Amino acid sequence: MSAIIQIRVDDDLKNKSDALFKELGIDTTSAIRMFLAQAVAANGFPFEIKKRTANPYVALSEEKIIEKLDASRKHAEEGLLKNADDVVLDMRSKYGL
Repeated sequence: MSAIIQIRVDDDLKNKSDALFKELGIDTTSAIRMFLAQAVAANGFPFEIKKRTANPYVALSEEKIIEKLDASRKHAEEGLLKNADDVVLDMRSKYGL
């Protein structure tokens, strides 16, 4: 026996999600089933939910931004940097990506 779930969403959200899931090779109903299955498997939301915080760079003055850029350039000149591929590999191993 199958249960029916009905939800109301904004037309724009529905159209955009339909298009996205079509590009991914599934329909919206299947995507919702996948979400529910993952929520049950994770015993909670299958993704992190957190309060949106303000952008920390909005409050920076132009002077502060230039200071940070200068510090970044100095670090690069001193060799205090990481290869992007190494950073990606590190993130993948840490977070199972």
